[in-house]
Amino acid sequence: MYIKSIELINFRNYIDQTIDLNKDINIIYGNNAQGKTNIIESIFLSAMGKSFRENKEKNLIRFGENEATVVINYERNGKDNQIKVILNDNKIFFYNDIKQGRVSDIIGKINVVIFTPDDINIFKEGPQRRRKFLDMLISSLKPKYLYLLKDYNNVLDQRNFYLKEIKYNHKSEDLLDVYDEQLSSIGSDIYKYRKDYIEKIQKYISSFHSLITKSGKESIDIKYITTFKDKDSYKEDLKRKRKEDLDKGFTTIGVHRDDFIININNKNVATFGSQGQQRSSILSLKLSELNVIKDEINDEPVLLLDDFMSELDEERRTSFIENIEGNQVILTCTDKIDIKRDGQTFFIENGIVNRGD
Repeated sequence: MYIKSIELINFRNYIDQTIDLNKDINIIYGNNAQGKTNIIESIFLSAMGKSFRENKEKNLIRFGENEATVVINYERNGKDNQIKVILNDNKIFFYNDIKQGRVSDIIGKINVVIFTPDDINIFKEGPQRRRKFLDMLISSLKPKYLYLLKDYNNVLDQRNFYLKEIKYNHKSEDLLDVYDEQLSSIGSDIYKYRKDYIEKIQKYISSFHSLITKSGKESIDIKYITTFKDKDSYKEDLKRKRKEDLDKGFTTIGVHRDDFIININNKNVATFGSQGQQRSSILSLKLSELNVIKDEINDEPVLLLDDFMSELDEERRTSFIENIEGNQVILTCTDKIDIKRDGQTFFIENGIVNRGD
């Protein structure tokens, strides 16, 4: 799988720009605030249906304009395909000129793995950030998972609202049994997906960590943290926790509170790891994600590296690049860099993309 070209019309700081990409590696460089990350963002938007850095999608439209368009032309399994996104008061997706009814309909058409400097916050921030990483990976491969998450969160919101109704308006507790049944049923499916994909990551993470650190002195593993065991025991736990939930006004247990940790030498890298160990762990996690997707789709996902070099020393950069042979890479940086792979460089200034040497 590789992206052949990107067309941007009134997207962020681009007026009307077409970029023809190399099948191997593409280095996009220029000063800050010139539009490098906007290119990465346009690809991610077309692949995942949303921006990785912006919640208000109107901000993706060039200032003073009412509409923006992103067109991604790509090849998959020897066939040419296209994703088109139109942003105005709505967000409209087309796949090969056919309008898609839901955002989820385009997820999985283009498979990407993204690496940004903010990824270090997977360790530094709370469980919600780590769940987001895991949920995004699974959703890109299993669209059904998106619906499970949506259904679970809807029921969770209803249960939390009703907990307050019981506490403050003295409603009957009987309806909680219905919510508990729904949460346990949907939660069971979410748990199985997450457990399965943590195991898939575990299959790769140790070998990649060894390649990146080249020390042989560190053992790494990833562990899924959950109170969920099975549907029936979760229902019992919800009943057991009902008084506490009523006191607090929200549901205190369930897959919405899941987490995962990465250990180096049996110590949580988020708490005890050095900055170098945390960065190596992120690289190992991302390379594992890359290969999990490859196994699932029997093809190479596109790797998006936004300001990738700024966070890594030369040894880690070299080790990472050595382990992504075969993937199309789209990489942004401030200075032109030399990577020993066939590819193309692009220089960006004021939203204008020029091919380099």
